[in-house]
Amino acid sequence: MDLNLQELERTEFPVPAELENNIAITSLSQLYNWGRRNSMWPMLFGLACCAIEMIATASSRFDFSRFGFEVMRATPRQADLMIVSGTVTKKMVVPIVRLYNQMPEPKYVLAMGACASGGGPFKEGYNVVSGIDKYLPVDVYVPGCPPTPQALLFGMIALQRKIDGQSIANGDDVPWYGIGPAEPTPVPVLGPDIIDPRQMDMIRRQAEAAAEDMAMVGQRELPSATQLVAAKVVTAEATSAASAAISDDALSFVLPTGGNPWTEAEEIREKRRLRALARKAVRASRRAAEAEEE
Repeated sequence: MDLNLQELERTEFPVPAELENNIAITSLSQLYNWGRRNSMWPMLFGLACCAIEMIATASSRFDFSRFGFEVMRATPRQADLMIVSGTVTKKMVVPIVRLYNQMPEPKYVLAMGACASGGGPFKEGYNVVSGIDKYLPVDVYVPGCPPTPQALLFGMIALQRKIDGQSIANGDDVPWYGIGPAEPTPVPVLGPDIIDPRQMDMIRRQAEAAAEDMAMVGQRELPSATQLVAAKVVTAEATSAASAAISDDALSFVLPTGGNPWTEAEEIREKRRLRALARKAVRASRRAAEAEEE
């Protein structure tokens, strides 16, 4: 890509008109950002239907290498842009975070499509992450389901503008301008559900609070008939000796219908059995009638 000196001349020191095409007065940050923004190498991987649009953006009709994104790399060691194109499942977010940690700094993340940005039509699903930004720092969001190649190109240009605003002099601007490498992003743990290691302290506190109040865990309100049994048992225990066993009379009670619960249960099972036999007989008679008609 040809160097346009007018893009770098952002300084308070004026340059004579006759020297504008030969001399540029700029800062080290602008020169460094200009080199990075025009040599972005995306990582080659796709997740769902958004990956088809990403492939189309890299093809000859659109060709994002014209904008400085060049070729896609099949290894994270040679890439500095992760385009999360498609639905991120809880099983897939684990290798995605691991690949992000393997990318050298500086590195950026572009969430392509509604699924990668916030879950899309699968939001709050049992196996879909509601946005990759819950686990990785996203720089640019590209809306759409799926977004067109033009929308992805616009998102890439927006990322370039964001890079132009970064400064080497400000160590707190981005992690890689500070002292030493940035801390790796914790890799989620895939178990019965996805667990973010950054939330382990909160999960541990909730588990400790539940353990302290274990007497209330898993309890529910008993039915009225069972409450009546419990009340009679407690009354019988209070009137009898502490070491005496509970008699069978203390556990016997009568339902509001006037019958014994175990007896009524037997009657219900018998009624269900007779109804099943009646339905079976009706189906058999229908099959016999159809066979006679044929």
